[in-house]
Amino acid sequence: MSTQTGLLKAAITAVASYLPDEVVPNSFFEKYLDTSDEWIRSRTGIAERRIMRTGATSDMGAEAAKELLKRRGITADEIDLILVATVTPDMMFPSTACLVQKKIGASRAWGMDINAACSGFLFALDTGRRFIESGGAKKVLVIGADKMSSILNYEDRNTCILFGDGAGAVLLEPATDDDCIVDSILHIDGTGGDSLHMLGGGSLNPSTHETVDNKWHYVYQDGKTVFKSAVVGMAEVSAEIVERNGLTGNDISYLVPHQANLRIISATAERMGLSMDKVIVNIQKYGNTTAGTIPICLAELHDEKKIKKGDNLVLSSFGAGYTWGSILLRWAI
Repeated sequence: MSTQTGLLKAAITAVASYLPDEVVPNSFFEKYLDTSDEWIRSRTGIAERRIMRTGATSDMGAEAAKELLKRRGITADEIDLILVATVTPDMMFPSTACLVQKKIGASRAWGMDINAACSGFLFALDTGRRFIESGGAKKVLVIGADKMSSILNYEDRNTCILFGDGAGAVLLEPATDDDCIVDSILHIDGTGGDSLHMLGGGSLNPSTHETVDNKWHYVYQDGKTVFKSAVVGMAEVSAEIVERNGLTGNDISYLVPHQANLRIISATAERMGLSMDKVIVNIQKYGNTTAGTIPICLAELHDEKKIKKGDNLVLSSFGAGYTWGSILLRWAI
């Protein structure tokens, strides 16, 4: 639903990211799996990824948040709301948002986790936007963070090569002009749950020796089925948000897509009529960090000074659930 006249508008006023130091190249998997660097690159676009050996999702989220606060020149006790998008919470409860709140000292903030898999950051960003627009919050910290290495079976070459660890964060505040979040389109389709999931650890299959033996605490993905759905879902929703706002590919400065697979990204750009020089791609460096991919991309865009105030961006994603969507915004920094 588009921003309505008379409402406050929400703008991204700061952005930061955190990535673990350890780099795991494709050659690591060549040593013990039936795969190769060339095979991984040609099918996914991934050359390496970051892995966090010690620590948890909240640690990465907190580091990204601390850097963001420093850049914005504010203190943690000015934050009203913390939204953490993740599928790898430190534990079932308390929420990762609570743990981040403690670690950064955001004494006035309340918050919650949002689980929408790879689309989690978009869902959290749109949720934060609504709090700003309603006047319910003035400073909303939105974090996308996942320690995917904690739920990967490193004997499963279909999944372990795809994912990495990382976090990104943005700050939402009331916009001072029309450089703001303009529109969003978000979807879920629960029929996709059979193709991408983690069966163990919830109320359906509580942790037992049997669930561990069955490897139900790892990511499962039917790659071909997910790929086909993701290509259509991400491409169509990205084109839709541009068209319904009276824009064309020429009006878009950058597409900032979820970094799951280079072929999915390319198909989305083609559907939008964009050349790849207008598409942000860092999957080769970080792999799929799930809820972290889009805010990490935004932080790199900003840090490398590739983006300026007033630029039109389309953020788009597709993930387990299925979940997918797009957000159109004008950059405010």
